Amino acid sequence: MTEDHVSRETADYGDNLGDTPLAAAAASAVNLTSGRLPALPRPTETRVIVVANQKGGVGKTTSTVNLAAALALQQIEVLVIDLDPQGNASTALRVDHHGDIPDIDDVIVGGDPLSDVVVAAPDFTGLWCAPASIDLAGAEISLVPMVARESRLAKALQQYLVEHEQRHGRRLDVVLIDCPPSLGLLTVNAFVAGQEVLIPVQCEYYALEGLGQLLSNLDLIRAHLNPTLHVSHLLLTMLDARTRLSAEVVAQVREHFGDLVLPTAIPRSVRVSEAPSYQQTVLTYDPGSPGALAYLNASREMILWKHYGSYPQDKTY
Repeated sequence: MTEDHVSRETADYGDNLGDTPLAAAAASAVNLTSGRLPALPRPTETRVIVVANQKGGVGKTTSTVNLAAALALQQIEVLVIDLDPQGNASTALRVDHHGDIPDIDDVIVGGDPLSDVVVAAPDFTGLWCAPASIDLAGAEISLVPMVARESRLAKALQQYLVEHEQRHGRRLDVVLIDCPPSLGLLTVNAFVAGQEVLIPVQCEYYALEGLGQLLSNLDLIRAHLNPTLHVSHLLLTMLDARTRLSAEVVAQVREHFGDLVLPTAIPRSVRVSEAPSYQQTVLTYDPGSPGALAYLNASREMILWKHYGSYPQDKTY
């Protein structure tokens, strides 16, 4: 399908939300709260997407939970796997992850089935979460002597995908894996389990420096552990349209990565930052905010551009 068609699909969606920023924000809030968002086309198979960047503070967890929530609101079945010992993704989705509650550490280190730890996110239909706790902080050391330590998550996830479809009568459409800000064994497990990588890129100079190292590590993973892994999306985050630096970073990233960069950039927003402290995503905390609308558009681009074959699938980084 042509690029014009894909652009028109995205534009039509924006038109449905209003012709001006204020109208779009108002329409977004109404549609979100009333559940009247149009359904997205389901992927032909489950997409396992690793959200990774070894640099901290670029919006990995924020993007993971808000994209997951936006997809679920558009009738896409989503599983979020929280691989960060801080457990912030679990917190934002209002999923308990403390005490004796089973979590992803029990799966990766303990060998328990993923079905024992996955729970439904209480604020959304069709959104599940495998929570993380501080126990996961010791997983890097615990995994060192284990056989096939890099593929423990992959095996557990493949088994769970079958069990989920049998239990719920519908397969998962998207799995989002939220990685810690490092390139250790937890992140390697995510790369082996995943098919695609989504890289949040903060619109700051230092964010560009870490991209080269991340892409080099992806080359190693492809060469030795997971030859099908590829970068499918880059998501620009914390955009401050008032500064020249943000504009320069956006231009550089788009010039180098082309169609892999999602058209929508996530603006720097107080509402996006506040939402986790209330155990919410920005789509429930302030559905009319620019941040909510941006994540809604980005989630739609993730599905539509892939669905229509807009991205050059033979292009890897």
